[in-house]
Amino acid sequence: MKTYIQNGHLITVPTPAGGIASGDALIVGSIFGIAAYSSAEGEPVELSTTGVFQMPKASAAVLTVGARVAWDNTAKQVNAPGTGRFPIGVAVEAAETGVTSVVVRLDGIATAAA
Repeated sequence: MKTYIQNGHLITVPTPAGGIASGDALIVGSIFGIAAYSSAEGEPVELSTTGVFQMPKASAAVLTVGARVAWDNTAKQVNAPGTGRFPIGVAVEAAETGVTSVVVRLDGIATAAA
């Protein structure tokens, strides 16, 4: 295919103000991903837009296996879908109240706050 560029699992974007650490989540426009490495402000960084990641979770959220999840960009954590949150994928493990992380499969689709 002469028009093919890449599979899209990793997208290169400019690092936002303040830089980013490896493994941190980032939203750039409608792209959500996990930083593949640490990067300084303005430098290019690769974001994983698909895959399975252990991510911080709102301790009050109760998530079941297969539940849709969303990113709270203010609190920087996964939560159930809701107003102002960005849909990102599904939980691949159950996480009860008090648990502060959850394993998530990222969808790799464009996102926007609900």
